[in-house]
Amino acid sequence: MARTLFDKIWDQHLIADLGDGTGLLAIDRILLHERTGGVALQSLAEAGRKPVMPRQTFVTMDHVVDTLPGRTDRTIMPTGRDFIVATRTAARDAGLTLFDLGDPGQGIVHVISPEQAIVLPGVTLVCPDSHTCSQGALGALAWGIGSTEAEHALATGTLRAKKPRRMRITIDGELATGVTAKDLALHILQRIGSAGAKGHVVEYAGAAVRALDVEARLTLCNMATELSAFSGIIAPDETAFAYLKGRTYAPTGAQWDVAIAHWRGLAGDSDALFDRDILLDASEVAPMLSWGTSPQQAVPIADAVPLFEHVAGRDSREAYDRALTYMNLKPGQSLLGLPIDAAFIGSCTNSRISDLRRAAALLRGHKVAPGVRAICVPGSTAVKAQAEAEGLDRIFRDAGFEWRESGCSMCFFAGGESFGRQERVVTSTNRNFESRQGPETRSHLASPETVVASAIAGAIADPRQVSHA
Repeated sequence: MARTLFDKIWDQHLIADLGDGTGLLAIDRILLHERTGGVALQSLAEAGRKPVMPRQTFVTMDHVVDTLPGRTDRTIMPTGRDFIVATRTAARDAGLTLFDLGDPGQGIVHVISPEQAIVLPGVTLVCPDSHTCSQGALGALAWGIGSTEAEHALATGTLRAKKPRRMRITIDGELATGVTAKDLALHILQRIGSAGAKGHVVEYAGAAVRALDVEARLTLCNMATELSAFSGIIAPDETAFAYLKGRTYAPTGAQWDVAIAHWRGLAGDSDALFDRDILLDASEVAPMLSWGTSPQQAVPIADAVPLFEHVAGRDSREAYDRALTYMNLKPGQSLLGLPIDAAFIGSCTNSRISDLRRAAALLRGHKVAPGVRAICVPGSTAVKAQAEAEGLDRIFRDAGFEWRESGCSMCFFAGGESFGRQERVVTSTNRNFESRQGPETRSHLASPETVVASAIAGAIADPRQVSHA
């Protein structure tokens, strides 16, 4: 029977068919962070068990750490230091690879794993974080789990999983100049809704996907969870192989040749069937902006807030009205020119070196508008070091952005820091839920370029209209 890429990885890792569509899978990599990983490690130790595969388990500090220059274990978040110390102690006791504060490998878990080639094509990878699906961009089956599942994976190297259905989203054509993978992800959400891929693994395919570099693919797969997907995945190709070669945990020498031969066989069969097929045209995608309190509530930036009848297929009347009230918007209102209070570049969606390069290229020679608080948080210590080596930090600082240490930061304010009550923020993050970035904060999801354009204008602005210095 013809098989998809997902089927092939599933079959290669299936230990036992447990019936009712559930399988027991071998797990190749486990990633942990201090917000939930420490809990799993402590629980495991209290049960008198040790991680069964310590060399394949990696721990980083990213969620509750503050990102202010000169940071220490002491965090803005009350009890945050307790999470950090407990995770550090548990990871060291278990003999795990730990990327601690001050370590050159530290950063957001979904950023450091690709940049160090911890994730590889064809592996199964789990992490107690919903955006683990990001790493499917390199042809891995990667998904988010809970702390209890993390403990089970640590103890046994296996996990039970209900086999999801298969969805293919094919994007042909070319993205226009100034349109990014983030815009594409929001375009897909607008089209099929935040429940559009529930119970499915989404395989992204087509000419527009193949044309994306790996970091753009990571952004696209990152937001598969916003579609309610089990995960997202892209077939590995020469672009992915070139990205991985020479990275810290990538195979070397003869092992690299063996790995490449295996990876090239991971493509799905040409006649493989999907439970659902969606075809999109990349040329129809414009710079996008969310207007509501769900990622699916997004429109091309030049459009107005939609009327209810235009979104009734995705939103209930109650959800639509509540979003408008929360965001202080009206149907038919233009988003361009809407004054903002803050601008944020960061998160596992858009904080990689290519994101910062594009944002800095647009920002060069401009200043952040008076009254706007603008923050840039690199996704990893390595990204921060690379950006500083290229002088990108000076561009951000000279323009009026705060330049931070790496971490999740104000993607959500579990780290204790937040934007102000009812402040309007243009943000490169992945979720715009109520109070996600602060008490009653009004978050508009966008690309880093749109964040920069809006910071310069002091209002929501189209990045295609910013003059280049």
